[in-house]
Amino acid sequence: MEKVALIIGAGDAIGSAIARKFSERGLTVCATRRNEDKLQPLISEITAAGGKAHGFACDARKEDATIALFANIEKNIGEIDVVVFNVGANVPMGILQTDTRKFYKIWEMACFAGFINGREAARYMVKRSRGTIIFTGATASTRGAAGFAAFSSAKQGLRAVAQSMSRELGPQNIHVAHVIIDAAVDTQWIRENLPNFQDRKDKDGIVNPDDLAANYINLYDQPRNAWTFELDIRPWEENW
Repeated sequence: MEKVALIIGAGDAIGSAIARKFSERGLTVCATRRNEDKLQPLISEITAAGGKAHGFACDARKEDATIALFANIEKNIGEIDVVVFNVGANVPMGILQTDTRKFYKIWEMACFAGFINGREAARYMVKRSRGTIIFTGATASTRGAAGFAAFSSAKQGLRAVAQSMSRELGPQNIHVAHVIIDAAVDTQWIRENLPNFQDRKDKDGIVNPDDLAANYINLYDQPRNAWTFELDIRPWEENW
């Protein structure tokens, strides 16, 4: 049976790069976004290169939809061997402008959805005694900056979920990892808003999505006697 890489949140930059890398690794890619039409360029690119890829519209916060997604893939496409949870929700706002609806939505997207998808991945992987679950984190996973109370609380919560899952599922031969991207990544928003973007990119001061995605493949390929739980990624010139 085919091995599947399920990418939850296959956006135009990081998520798409991860999907392409897993396709190159020989896995069938299943990619999700809330808007399936936005996945078509990625699916076409992978299939044109000789890979296998399927796109699905799914709101990662919705439990019933997520359960149905996993069941559909397992029944009709193949065994889900790796799940990457890559949902964003990086929405800056001052504490006085953060109402309860906004705070709850950001938590739903960045933390609660991670729990749902991680749990569903584990349901299938535990039965097979193998699998990999990778969560994408951010600078906010370890510290809360001004104007990011909601996002930081959600990302730090997601990191805690990942830590607990890693300790529970590791002894069952399931590798759970958390990737902290503590840097600017070459995305459309960064290109349009970061001062001195081109100069920084020319000096390798901006993370290339394809190079970032290679780290996810490294985690997937690690032998279980030397698993990494957490990777902290930044360009060479960053001060920390």
